[in-house]
Amino acid sequence: MSITEKTYNISNCAVFSKTTGAYGGLSNMASGYSLFVNEINIANTEILYQCCRFPLFPKLQEDIISIENPMEAKYRARKYEKYARQDWDRVKVDIMKWCLKVKLIQNSDNFSALLKSTLGKQIVEYSTKDPFWGALPVEKGKLHGKNVLGRLLVEIRETIVLTEQKTNSVVPLTIPAFLLFNNPIENIHTSDYIIEDLDDVYVY
Repeated sequence: MSITEKTYNISNCAVFSKTTGAYGGLSNMASGYSLFVNEINIANTEILYQCCRFPLFPKLQEDIISIENPMEAKYRARKYEKYARQDWDRVKVDIMKWCLKVKLIQNSDNFSALLKSTLGKQIVEYSTKDPFWGALPVEKGKLHGKNVLGRLLVEIRETIVLTEQKTNSVVPLTIPAFLLFNNPIENIHTSDYIIEDLDDVYVY
């Protein structure tokens, strides 16, 4: 997948860096967007994404999930880089997009409203280190980079949120070893679906 770099004018964009601020919830580090995957509670998108690096090492996944702090989980994952899936660079963008869809479907009201608030603007992650997922300051009022995270968020905004797609699930990726704790990752459902499913189990 070829991704070109672009220059962004900050004044015309929805820019986020930290988890605070008007667009802070767009960050993978943001709290308040918990996930439920294969009956496992996962604190946020960053931790889910980092777990997907190590599908053949459930103990490493367990360690990452147990941390709960997304920045600490990211640093912990870096220590395990030699155990990352061999095709990580090829599949990481697809995995990130899948993680964002999970965040959307399980936090629909809050995350949809946040994405709608960026209407008409490019979304950009301001970074001082990472020109791949974000964009770096190059001169006053401008950022430059591939900004892959921002582009994925715009794609989800345009193709799902603004078209008001009604979906109850996110299907797993069709890549080898898409696993959590040695089990294939299953369809991800909304919290409403989970509640309805439990109602079917506990019949009075």
